[in-house]
Amino acid sequence: MKKEFVDIIKEDNSYKELVSKRGRFSIKLTLIMLFVYFSFILTIAFKPSILSTPISSSSVITVGIPLGVFVIVLAFVLTGIYTYKANGEFDELSRKIDENLIKSINDA
Repeated sequence: MKKEFVDIIKEDNSYKELVSKRGRFSIKLTLIMLFVYFSFILTIAFKPSILSTPISSSSVITVGIPLGVFVIVLAFVLTGIYTYKANGEFDELSRKIDENLIKSINDA
């Protein structure tokens, strides 16, 4: 890509908005996942008795199994949420950036 195209894109307000929104959204999802994951790991390390408690008095399944499954499923859900937003709002901003670049090239 030519340097002047890069400069045009970097100055585009839609590009700045895309970078800002995508960054904030990614950080939020990352912090959610890190909080849940490390909470689970720290519970394993420092309070394993919580996770080894049976779900009911007659059950052989412990609390840790559904919580572990929850951590895994949450990762998929957060990925789906990001993909949904990326395919909607972020793609629309990318399309605006493309249009503005083409317009700038044609005006020059």
